[in-house]
Amino acid sequence: MNDISMLEGTACAITVCDVNGKILYMNKKACTTFADDGGAALIGKNLFDCHSEASKVKLLEMIRNGRTNAYTIEKNGVKKVIYQTPWYDNNIPGGLIEFSFEIPFDLPHFIRD
Repeated sequence: MNDISMLEGTACAITVCDVNGKILYMNKKACTTFADDGGAALIGKNLFDCHSEASKVKLLEMIRNGRTNAYTIEKNGVKKVIYQTPWYDNNIPGGLIEFSFEIPFDLPHFIRD
């Protein structure tokens, strides 16, 4: 098993881009999630072409400043967490990874001390 093969069967959609927005990797769930936009054919395309100018600015800022962005969405009756965070190569930002996974509407919340 190589480092990436373990990500293929997960229920979490994982998309990776470089600092210029070029999509380097999408696991099977990400390809299915974005099937209407091209699915696996998006690999090699520019992520910024799929986003508004405001989103593009935010994504570039996240890469430059090493900032993470996390939020929830609801689409077609499904609630998801979107977690976008920079990845690094020798302590230099290499781009972004987006994790997207479904969560229940009544997600429990625990406070642990």
